[in-house]
Amino acid sequence: MRRRDVLLAFFALPVLLAGCGGDEEAVRVDLSRREEPTLRLPPRAVTYAYLPQYAHTVSYERHRLLLDYLARATGLPLRQIFPDTFEEHVRMVERGEIDLSFSNPFAYIRMARSGARAFARIIEPSGKPDFRSQIICRRDNTQLRSLDDCRGKRWMAVDPSSAGGYIYALGEFLDHGIRRRDFAEITFAPGPGGKQEKVVLAVFAGTCDLGSVRDGALDILAGKIDLGQIRILAESKAYPGWVYAARAGLSPEITHKVAQAMFALSMQRPDDAVILQTAGMRGIIPATDTDYAPVRALAEKLDLDTATEAEE
Repeated sequence: MRRRDVLLAFFALPVLLAGCGGDEEAVRVDLSRREEPTLRLPPRAVTYAYLPQYAHTVSYERHRLLLDYLARATGLPLRQIFPDTFEEHVRMVERGEIDLSFSNPFAYIRMARSGARAFARIIEPSGKPDFRSQIICRRDNTQLRSLDDCRGKRWMAVDPSSAGGYIYALGEFLDHGIRRRDFAEITFAPGPGGKQEKVVLAVFAGTCDLGSVRDGALDILAGKIDLGQIRILAESKAYPGWVYAARAGLSPEITHKVAQAMFALSMQRPDDAVILQTAGMRGIIPATDTDYAPVRALAEKLDLDTATEAEE
């Protein structure tokens, strides 16, 4: 067997050598001339976050069409990110991890202390650029007929930094002479995201006597619970609506492009109407920091420290 292998190799050698033509010119390689390859990174995405008043899936579905539109209209790479809590959202804006923030007014005035600036605000589903807090209870709760009856009761609010879900309601109670110490307890919706829904569900289940949510929050649970069992006990005064803010240091060119694309949306165009209605708004209009002076005045009246999380 070994002799046969040697013979086969001997006869195959000329065939292999024939493949190496002697008339081919050698290619000189000049190793002194080298070009180092460079790593081409894609442009950093512009991050966009919706204050987590609802579950992340709701936040995504509500703003997915809007982000797709903004990316097409501006040519910017946009990416939606999902903070778990109101506090995390505020801190991420302060650290520069969220470029474009969509938040309630109280969260905004906190972020403004680190240089974030309002550039747009929404027309609410009501058709107005403001919104209210709704104080809710079970319809069959005969002990609650007016705000005065809330003394000594258990109140669940959305979050210490929630405007419609806590602070506007707190202001309404104070206007009626009811202070935080007058409640048996004040608790906040647990866990990340979905906090508005959790308040409504807690009231529905009877685990608290009353709750506070922003107007429009009840609609999120339509078809999931019997909303006929929920009664709106009172509403707060109206305050400026939700706001778009750019973090400190974000390129003014980016802010301008996004703002102009937002302002171009119109309920008069069917495609735009779908985008706006899905996002829970009827339009987007210009805003400035001074538009939120009433919210700062309310925070001062309630003795809330806007530099840190609101007192519980």
